[in-house]
Amino acid sequence: MGQKINPLGFRLGTTQGHHSLWFAQPKNYSEGLQEDQKIRNCIKNYVQKNMRISSGVEGIARIEIQKKIDLIQIIIYMGFKKLLMEGRPRRIQELQINVQKELNCVNQKLNIAITRIANPYGHPKILAEFIAGQLKNRVSFRKAMKKAIELTEQADTKGIQIQIAGRIDGKEIARVEWIREGRVPLQTIRAKIEYSSYTVRTIYGVLGIKIWIFVDEEK
Repeated sequence: MGQKINPLGFRLGTTQGHHSLWFAQPKNYSEGLQEDQKIRNCIKNYVQKNMRISSGVEGIARIEIQKKIDLIQIIIYMGFKKLLMEGRPRRIQELQINVQKELNCVNQKLNIAITRIANPYGHPKILAEFIAGQLKNRVSFRKAMKKAIELTEQADTKGIQIQIAGRIDGKEIARVEWIREGRVPLQTIRAKIEYSSYTVRTIYGVLGIKIWIFVDEEK
């Protein structure tokens, strides 16, 4: 049997870093983990409710959380200018109030910052959302995957692999389809690989999308 491992966890400490930075005693660890999940869900829900997104792409590449004794610092890496950037101070304030209500934090300050990333389609999370939007609109999965590869090539990456699993195109039997362009060395620890798995609900059922992007290799 093949032994699978998450490409990000495999490379922690070499080419990848944690998306959450904080310390907790073992008995409080699960609470901290649930708190992180609440923060991420709250931000995603806010973006979905308040933004008129035509392409179905939220544009959040990742959310980093740093916790100190009296401060929770949240950095949102966004791919597209039009989303949270529009009414920036007002939107961030509104989002801050929403997250504080969700967490019910009294002793800790909350600080939210937004960073824009240069090549949005060079990030697997945004690319997976793009493919999900295409599949929901009943575009052929092959067309969606080829279009995604074209977008990635513009972002100057070294290789990409896309995998879609489930009842593709509404067929009776679930199957796995994949496509690769360029090099994707999954076994090389020094190779910086961005990875994302994404679930999309279609009228036929749930499809799973996995994307591996080979960004660069550390010498």
